Amino acid sequence: MDTTLHDPLVGQLLDGRYRVEARIAAGGMATVYRAVDTRLDRVLALKVMHQSLATDDTFVERFIREAKSVARLAHPNVVGVFDQGTDGSHVYLAMEYVAGCTLRDVLRERGALQPRAALDILEPVLAALGAAHRAGFVHRDMKPENVLIGDDGRVKVADFGLVRAVDTNTNASTGTLLGTVSYLAPEQIEHGTADTRADVYACGVMLYEMLTGAKPHTGTVPAQVLYQRLNEDVPPPSALAPGVAPQLDQLVAAATARELGQRPADAVELLGLARTARGALTDEQLDAVPPQAKADAHDGSEDRTSVIPRPVGGIGGPVPADEQQLNLTSRLELPPQPPQTGPPRRSAGRGRLPRRGIVTIVVGLVLALGLGVGIWYINSGQFTKVPYVLGKSEADARKKLKDAGLEVKITREFSDVVDKGKVIKTDPGGGKQIRNTGTVTIHISDGPPRTQVPNVVGLPLKEAKQQISDANLSIGEVTKVFRDETPQGSVISTDPRAGTTRRPNTTVGIVVSKGPEIDIPDVVGESEDDARSDLEDAGFKVKIAQERVFSDEDKGSVAEQDPPADGGAVGAKGDIITLTLSKGQEMIEVPDVTGMSEGDAKQTLEAAGFEVDVDKPLLFPGDTVSDQSVEGGDEAPKGSSITIKFKGVF
Repeated sequence: MDTTLHDPLVGQLLDGRYRVEARIAAGGMATVYRAVDTRLDRVLALKVMHQSLATDDTFVERFIREAKSVARLAHPNVVGVFDQGTDGSHVYLAMEYVAGCTLRDVLRERGALQPRAALDILEPVLAALGAAHRAGFVHRDMKPENVLIGDDGRVKVADFGLVRAVDTNTNASTGTLLGTVSYLAPEQIEHGTADTRADVYACGVMLYEMLTGAKPHTGTVPAQVLYQRLNEDVPPPSALAPGVAPQLDQLVAAATARELGQRPADAVELLGLARTARGALTDEQLDAVPPQAKADAHDGSEDRTSVIPRPVGGIGGPVPADEQQLNLTSRLELPPQPPQTGPPRRSAGRGRLPRRGIVTIVVGLVLALGLGVGIWYINSGQFTKVPYVLGKSEADARKKLKDAGLEVKITREFSDVVDKGKVIKTDPGGGKQIRNTGTVTIHISDGPPRTQVPNVVGLPLKEAKQQISDANLSIGEVTKVFRDETPQGSVISTDPRAGTTRRPNTTVGIVVSKGPEIDIPDVVGESEDDARSDLEDAGFKVKIAQERVFSDEDKGSVAEQDPPADGGAVGAKGDIITLTLSKGQEMIEVPDVTGMSEGDAKQTLEAAGFEVDVDKPLLFPGDTVSDQSVEGGDEAPKGSSITIKFKGVF
């Protein structure tokens, strides 16, 4: 049945621009529609926040953050965001429309995928997440429903609605977890934290599901999945789908390691591992048809994005049945007011009650009312709900908390993602209960962290590097130049220069003095001892090459030096000059060319490594060589000249 017929937004013109045509999907935070931008005449996807959440500042901020975050990710594998706005009570995003299906649809229809197909889907997903991770964001809700496969075969990652800065903790202080049960990493469940490695874990689970057609951890209630996730490793895919290559087992194991430190640091690193694994597989392994296992019955209960209450201290055992609604959005409701009671009604069939009876009833009612109010006060009445002030200015946050009757304490810290002077977080967090007149600590952003480049000019290189590292800066390229007035090995300058303020881990280049220039003596042709003495007297160190070479220099003398002394070459004190000693001239056998024509004789001698001189009489020379300066069969230095002679005819 077409459920869009019952959706009041279908057929409406939102914000005077977007004509809603049909409902595509509904999630835990929003509903997605196919719409037409009447201004640009193009089809797009319209994501409209549920009205029940639109009144909550925190959810609205998260929803708007999606637009800003995804708009910064100009990547071909990320669903683009075109616009963001509101129309009355409707908060919406206008996004790229991808005609096709989701990975969940593919898994429902086909069950397990061939390894080649699984990797063809995984790699663009990791490329998209890698771009997000390197830009400083975490998706936090990776699952097959958020992987779109277009009719043209393109793969795109959607729904960055839960995206959050890498350096910002999740809302663990509120005691809730944001995400999807089947794909949550252990640290999200136990500690409420999520960084890039949480996305890596979710991708590992998706790869397992693509290779096997089933999820690694299942249960009748989400709590059972959470318990398994904390206490059991994801099994190798080959255990369920025999024939899956060991390289893919290892890839899944690396991505889903329960210990954070054993997981790839981000999607870029996992993408490298995936490509390495693919390269190690044969075509037969890549195209192996998996067993015809179908995905588990899917009713959406586990895969719906939810706000999941996290038990204090983590989950240490099976969760009771009364927590079966973990996947539903939890909203804190105010306790009901004590019932209003009036005077007791008289019975229709009786006379007036005795005065003592009336007094007894009134006293009982008063006691009951007092007890009810007391219980209400103990449980709720003495508490105040902390207002949501994230992203607000310090003044606005102070006022909002003061108006709620709460005391305020200010602490400041650096933040890469929250503008200076705005609230990063509160302790207790927004929505938490705190005793009346209690104190809320506001963490105010001082903007991105900064550090000052230390003055290391004149220091030895080793000491300068240590000071730069101690300032939370990275060591960049070290350049050495000649400088007469600066001692060798001392720092001349840095880039950026000393005193400059930079973000932590900024690369600092260092220029180091090589000391004054020293002319390199030419020692080719000298004996080993003389050459060594000349170079060491000039301030250089000497190294003798193990191999000797043939040369025109006398045997045992210097045949070559590196660096050479050609063109007025210079070096620095302590530089190493490598000397290669001569083996003397190379002697080779001279071919016998007597009786040959001039051309044949020259070709033969030159091919053997000699130069050729010709000696002919001026008149009537003969046609063939009559003699040669070195007789055939004798040896002569390679490259030396051999004279061929011709007799006259007369």
